[in-house]
Amino acid sequence: MSDWWRGAVTYQIYPRSFQDSNGDGIGDLRGITGRLPYVADLGVDAIWLSPIFTSPMADMGYDVADYTDIDPIFGTLADFDALLERAHALGLKVIIDQVLSHSSDRHPFFVESRSSRDNPKADWYVWADPKHDGTPPNNWLSVFGGPAWAWDARRRQYYLHNFLAEQPDFNFHNPEVRAWLLSTMRFWLERGVDGFRLDTVNFYFHDALLRDDPADFRRKSAPEVNPYGMQYHLFSKNQPENLLFLEDMRRLLDEYEARAMVGEMGESHHAIRMMGEYTSGRRLHKCYSFEMLGERFDAGHFRGQIEDFYAGAPGGWPTWAFSNHDVRRHVSRWARHGVGPEALAKLAGALLLSLEGSICIYQGEELGQTETELELFELTDPQGIRFWPEPIGRDGCRTPMVWDGGNASSGFSTGKPWLPVKAPQAARHVAGQRGDPESVLEFYRRMLRLRRETEELRVGRTRFFDVAEPVLAFTRGGTVLCVFNLSPERQEVVLKGGGAIALAQGAEHKGERLVLHPNGFAIMEATAGTEVADLAPAAHAPARVPGV
Repeated sequence: MSDWWRGAVTYQIYPRSFQDSNGDGIGDLRGITGRLPYVADLGVDAIWLSPIFTSPMADMGYDVADYTDIDPIFGTLADFDALLERAHALGLKVIIDQVLSHSSDRHPFFVESRSSRDNPKADWYVWADPKHDGTPPNNWLSVFGGPAWAWDARRRQYYLHNFLAEQPDFNFHNPEVRAWLLSTMRFWLERGVDGFRLDTVNFYFHDALLRDDPADFRRKSAPEVNPYGMQYHLFSKNQPENLLFLEDMRRLLDEYEARAMVGEMGESHHAIRMMGEYTSGRRLHKCYSFEMLGERFDAGHFRGQIEDFYAGAPGGWPTWAFSNHDVRRHVSRWARHGVGPEALAKLAGALLLSLEGSICIYQGEELGQTETELELFELTDPQGIRFWPEPIGRDGCRTPMVWDGGNASSGFSTGKPWLPVKAPQAARHVAGQRGDPESVLEFYRRMLRLRRETEELRVGRTRFFDVAEPVLAFTRGGTVLCVFNLSPERQEVVLKGGGAIALAQGAEHKGERLVLHPNGFAIMEATAGTEVADLAPAAHAPARVPGV
């Protein structure tokens, strides 16, 4: 089916942390292959593998030194082929990361590029002369803090790096660069992958005139923890030329049957609008941003993202996620809105898997996994180390998957894991939840089955009801009603119509009332004329007077 990706659920695997097969404490391809039956049994449609390519691992694989080979810590191309074959046999599509905006500084092309100003690869990366006073050519900042320019003594020029200095940016204004990058994608398509997740898809092109980025007029007067947030990134990324390259990529994928691309909209001030723009026409198949990966957990926010996307891009297609390898796990991030990790995990899972668009869930999310709190000496993430003790590092969500209670790493490895497995995370292992009807894992299986078997939940349009916070209510396709209490307090709404409940937590349907206990929700049949409304003011209990 060529449009399998519409409404599909993708399971993100962080290879370093999924399963170690050789005891070195780092997850690998053979380990992933051995665990694929578990993933298939969840009921997802596809897996996404974070980078597995040859890399010095300055940024855990997002600094690629060879785009057409596997890093030895993960295995070999033969191991990848075996994984691909096993996944397809289990009915799983395989999507792999593509880090195209930048390479490792150890990539042979960058080594050649920095050697002189007149070599064949001299213009493959973004180089610029210093200002007369020796400072960088403009004020662009790195996502990881500090200037986005690094000095190179051999060329006596600066080179651009939107992330680490070890991650120099390709010069996409050079057509040879674009053609070569497309050839690396073709390599994997020929090998049989079903698509790509495109890292920082809005970072490809930079402003050729190197104009300064202006200050972000919306920010507060106090400095940000990371100064990157103090600029409006008008010229360093988000350039219109990006759209033409996306069309080139789409033409490449259209040469193959049933392939798809999902782009990561990184650090954008207009993410929802750009998600629509990037998925309209013959560009990306789908796109996600960080709009649902932040602190906000309220009905107006979730409704606004859905409505804004479809209002601005009726032909586009979004992907929604609550957690991934770059952000604090949502059960911890939104803890203040819950009555406990398990109840909040089920509420969030039901909400995410009810949304219009495609869905991505992150390994361990189906266990209700929480963020791992780490000490400075335990960190490996350069962002986390640089901004310590601010909790903006990424190691806490990347700790190993926990499978059982059999050893110190809960079945992940027979050796010492690259990041520690701590007691709060070890307590939420697969073996302890499998078969328990009250567990988060078994709930996810039921919810994924409901989405898979209900066409309206996969591709039906959304109609929201005007109810007050903290209740979010909508129908999908006119036949499925979804009502969520996004708070740790009991809520009650008027429900006219509505049929059988398909899946619920803490919900009671009493006549024309739907009672939602803390973190309660109901997914049920929507009958003709179904309406959800706030209670009439007189129906509310009198406000409690303090001290009475």
